[in-house]
Order: sequence, then structure tokens, then C-alpha cells
Amino acid sequence: MNIRSIIIDDEPNNIENLQTIIATYCPGIDIVATANNAAQGIVVIKANQPDLVFLDIQMPGASGFDVLKAFATVNFEVIFITAYDQYGIQAIKFSALDYLLKPIDIAEFKIAIEKARVKINSKKQNHNIENLLEYIRSGQRDSPKIALPTLSEIRYIKVNTIVRCEAENNYTTFFLDGGEQILVCKTLKEYDELLQPHQFIRTHQSHLVNLQFVKSYLKEDGGTLLLTDQTKIPISRQNKDRVRNILVSGNFLS
Repeated sequence: MNIRSIIIDDEPNNIENLQTIIATYCPGIDIVATANNAAQGIVVIKANQPDLVFLDIQMPGASGFDVLKAFATVNFEVIFITAYDQYGIQAIKFSALDYLLKPIDIAEFKIAIEKARVKINSKKQNHNIENLLEYIRSGQRDSPKIALPTLSEIRYIKVNTIVRCEAENNYTTFFLDGGEQILVCKTLKEYDELLQPHQFIRTHQSHLVNLQFVKSYLKEDGGTLLLTDQTKIPISRQNKDRVRNILVSGNFLS
């Protein structure tokens, strides 16, 4: 069964380029409509009930996120295709959604298509989109939820309940307030970039810590953080001064 798709982008050249890429590399993807702005996009989505929407974030007047906000339930998959936008990209990553940067890399595009195909065939509700919209609406004032993809499911966890993260090769273990541990199929580096704005600090190649759970700084072993759950987290030599300065300036030390 072919996948019904829509392209929403304010630049006609980008729409034509995407149509060419899909026709060349992605059999089974039918473009049933296109739109040049958010308002048109909402109309064509309602009229065509697509399985998949290729959505630009930055458009004049209203954004791609505004398109999604127009729907009480998002029952289609989304691949964001956009120029670099820090806040937009962070919101998308927080929700474990796919995005592609212009100009489009063909290999990355084909991977995103196959992932979307699997999700469409599973016919599950798109909770990742719901999490994205919740993140955007909160404006980061409240503690957002981050989507954590495990081997069996995607968990949605409030950031302020994460005590720390620890690297395990290409995986990351999340330690939650209350003792639960979640093994995630992504590297610590990715979460370091996402969580730094939420008072997390990289103390060591293998450790990322939520400053809200730091109890004290210990001078033993060249520098160690004692957390509220009594866990001791090492501080690497190269991070020692930076970590201590952040702790002192933020009044996190007891």
C-alpha cells in the first residue's frame, strides 16, 4: 500500500527538489498535495488525510509547528525539513522525531522514510508529536518531557526527574529520582547537548549530572560530586575547574 504524503514548504524550488528525490529514490511514496505556507498546509492536510507530511519549520507568517498545533490529534507522521534553527531542532530532538537539514542528504532522507514507513504500518498514535507540541507550548518554563527510545518502546520522562546519565558505549543509562534506570539507544554526547540548558553538567566522559541533585563537592580522588542519593560521580581533571566554577556561581554547593 502506497504512502499518501504532503509537502509544506514556502519555497517552490524546495518542493520541486523534494518531489524529484522522492520520485527517484522512494517508490511507494505518493505526493497527493503541496502547500506554500502554514495556512494552506492545514487546508490540504484536512482535505487529503495524509499518512506522512514533509514539513518546513520556518515559513513566513506561521511556522511548521503552528501547522501541527491546528490539529487536536496528529494522526500522520512528520519529517521536518528545514534550515538550521536552534530552538526548533532542540524541540524536535527532545521528542525523538526525524528532521533533515537543507540541502537534503539522500542517505539520511532514505533512512527517515523507512522509519516513517514502519511507524505508519504500526498504526500507533503519534505520541512523539504530542510531546513536541507540549515542549513548544511550555516555552521551557516548566520541566519538559524528553522522549527516550529504548529497545522496546519510547518513554516520556520529565527532565527534572532525571538525576544523572551514564555512558555505556553507544548507549546511555538514565538514572531517575526514585531509583528507576532506563537504557537508551543513543550516545551520551547527544543528551549532553540537549540537557545542558536544563542545568545538567558533563563532569566526565561517562557522566552527565543534574545540578539539582548535587549535594556537595568532595575533594577526594581529584574531585567528586556527592549526589542526594549518595552516589559519587567522578570529575575528570580537564573538567574540574569548570565544574567547580559552575557549582560555586550557581550556589549549588551545600
